[in-house]
Amino acid sequence: MGRKLKELAGSVTENQLAATVKESAQQIWLAGLGAFAKAQEEGGKVFDALVREGESIQAKTRKMTDERIAQVAGKAAGTWDRLEQVFEDRVARALGSLGVPSKQDIDRLSKRVVDLSAAVQALTEGKAVPRVVAKATKPAAEETSLADEPVSAKPAVRRTAAAKKAPPVTPADVLSTLPQQTAE
Repeated sequence: MGRKLKELAGSVTENQLAATVKESAQQIWLAGLGAFAKAQEEGGKVFDALVREGESIQAKTRKMTDERIAQVAGKAAGTWDRLEQVFEDRVARALGSLGVPSKQDIDRLSKRVVDLSAAVQALTEGKAVPRVVAKATKPAAEETSLADEPVSAKPAVRRTAAAKKAPPVTPADVLSTLPQQTAE
């Protein structure tokens, strides 16, 4: 390679050739330093621009993800509600087919017991009995009992001074007088 340079240089002396090569290498070095400085300067700007763009993309992605999660959670909640309702309906049907009374049946019977207890209490105290009328909650085709018929007022019995006052009757007292059913 040295020979080719000498041939190209022709009449140029070796010192001049060395100086030219040295100067050329110096310019290449300075160009590299300039490129490095420019890249460093521009690289900081490019880096900052990339960070800003990444932040905006992250915000958009997070927003879309939150919306999607809310949408899926809403569907899941609706599905759970429907599943719960189906389960409750099936359990109620199964209990009904086994003859287990519902909460409404128990509430209605409890109210009836309280009304009848009040009527019994009034009769034992010799007061006029208020008429207790059962509300028709079942169709006429369903079973009826004598307990659903209104209690008629009986004439009050006069008590003498020697008669003792009867203790008040509670629903528990009424229930204890009913015959016990045994489980099969």
